[in-house]
Amino acid sequence: MLIEKIDSLLKEIQQAHADNQEQIEQLRLKYLSKKGEVNELMGEFRNVAKEQKKAVGIKINELKTTAQNKINELREQLETQEAQSDEIDLTRTPYPVELGTRHPLTIVKNEIIDIFSRMGFTLFQGPEVDDDKHVFTMLNFASDHPARDMQDTFFIEQSDPDDVTKNVLLRSHTSGDEAHYMETHEPPIRVLCPGRVYRNEAISARAHCFFHQVEGLYVDKGVSFTDLKQVLLTFAREMFGPDTKIRLRPSYFPFTEPSAEMDISCNICGGKGCNFCKHTGWVEILGCGMVDPHDLAACGIDPDVYTGYAFGMGVERIANLKYRVSDLRMFSENDTRFLREFESAY
Repeated sequence: MLIEKIDSLLKEIQQAHADNQEQIEQLRLKYLSKKGEVNELMGEFRNVAKEQKKAVGIKINELKTTAQNKINELREQLETQEAQSDEIDLTRTPYPVELGTRHPLTIVKNEIIDIFSRMGFTLFQGPEVDDDKHVFTMLNFASDHPARDMQDTFFIEQSDPDDVTKNVLLRSHTSGDEAHYMETHEPPIRVLCPGRVYRNEAISARAHCFFHQVEGLYVDKGVSFTDLKQVLLTFAREMFGPDTKIRLRPSYFPFTEPSAEMDISCNICGGKGCNFCKHTGWVEILGCGMVDPHDLAACGIDPDVYTGYAFGMGVERIANLKYRVSDLRMFSENDTRFLREFESAY
């Protein structure tokens, strides 16, 4: 009975055919895997009478060899057909598949998020395609501000100039995410908003039409500029080293008052002066300030009860300081030679 079963399997494997690699693999599993026909026959072989063992053993080996040869033959036929075919499968995975690495901007963004997360900030990500209301109006941008001009910002739709919710655009900063968050959450608020933003700028080694930001917002009772300074000093020392110094210079942003630009002591020359810091010893990394009462009121938060601070930085700027990349365009060109340099950076 066992020899008849083997003869039947031999005939079956000799007549087998396959149209693709998946079918060939199914044949291999059926006959040669641990739960396949050959292994099953080996289990039954133990119960064969002594005088029949030699004949049955020869037959099992013949079946195994035939199955292996048939599968190899089918593979060769399929490879030949594919080689001769004029069709190119552009979706096929290239071989060999190499192990990738995180993008340098992702590495830096995650490090920024980690530092502020340890200070109690939670994450919030808003839409990249937003409306004028959240990107500009609620953030105290004047109606004639240049950012509202088609030449400065990527507007997708302006169906009704008098209705800011009908003016749709690619967000020019992630401050709009903070407006979304304040609309739907009550203080205390401590949130971090990372994301990609877009501005109509000439592409060069120092600028691009899109880049990445991380903005932070803290709103509560009794929040002061002193709190902001201490948080930013802690961030700078965590990111660039414990000896890093900061300075705050008065500046202007529509959504904060008072406002400041923050510089850090140059981490290349240690503040002594070099080409990178233009021999000043300082490098600008972010903007910050106390949230304007107009913004709090526009988002439904009582400015007589609550105060807050906000800050924002470009991820590319921080990455440049950490890795000294001379050309911002390298971050978006997908040159694997450049990206491989960061394989051990996380």
